Amino acid sequence: MSKDQKLRLHGFNNLTKSLSFNIYDICYAKTDRHRREYIEYIDEAYNAERLTQILTDVAEIIGASILNIARQDYDPQGASVTMLIAEESVIPLQTFEDVEAPGPLPEAVVAHLDKSHLTVHTYPESHPDNGISTFRVDIDVSTCGRVSPLKALNYLIHSLESDIVIMDYRVRGFTRDVKGKKLYIDHRINSIQNYLSKDTLDRYQTIDVNVYQENIFHTKMILKEFGLDTYLFGTGEKDLDEVEKGQIKRQLQQEMAEIFYGQNIHKM
Repeated sequence: MSKDQKLRLHGFNNLTKSLSFNIYDICYAKTDRHRREYIEYIDEAYNAERLTQILTDVAEIIGASILNIARQDYDPQGASVTMLIAEESVIPLQTFEDVEAPGPLPEAVVAHLDKSHLTVHTYPESHPDNGISTFRVDIDVSTCGRVSPLKALNYLIHSLESDIVIMDYRVRGFTRDVKGKKLYIDHRINSIQNYLSKDTLDRYQTIDVNVYQENIFHTKMILKEFGLDTYLFGTGEKDLDEVEKGQIKRQLQQEMAEIFYGQNIHKM
């Protein structure tokens, strides 16, 4: 299908497009007090109110109307927000149809949505022994219609500082063209990376694992540059001797490698 050729469908587009977006922030907090303060900082920075605003912006980007919001801050830490969203056309459909490119930062685009949803959950945690603290955010965007939730990726990556990003995109179900032929995907996609801005691709090392015949796309990213000072919470490099710096750097890099590759590894 050429870029100028528009799909002519019979009835509503029933394809479901689901984006799972996971980010990890890792730091080293030397003392119990520093670890508690890190968790408290993260809990405040990513509370339910701020997460609600992020999802509200995502809804605007994909052109959705918010029908309902449920949100909760948890004790001792963590937060969740769920939004039910519905169809709303904001600008002409053809503007973003069949375009494999980064989304806005942010500005309204169109979506045809019905009984779709946005969710976000946070998971702060710290290692009981070695000072490593990790914060994870899971965001899921599920839409029905022509516009892919991948258009929200650019905004999400720029809204959440992260060391590791893991993204899954899948198109489910089918819709029909006017001749009755089933269509299992309605837009071109070779890689999630094509929806990321250049500054993001410059900052991260990226790996794709795609199953094209099943319309499943998986991309994970890890920061290229490692500056120890940016990973220290409650202390700085100037407060550490060379042995401590080397040990902490190895701990952090091991933590990041294990998360990125999804498996435990021997000590580095």
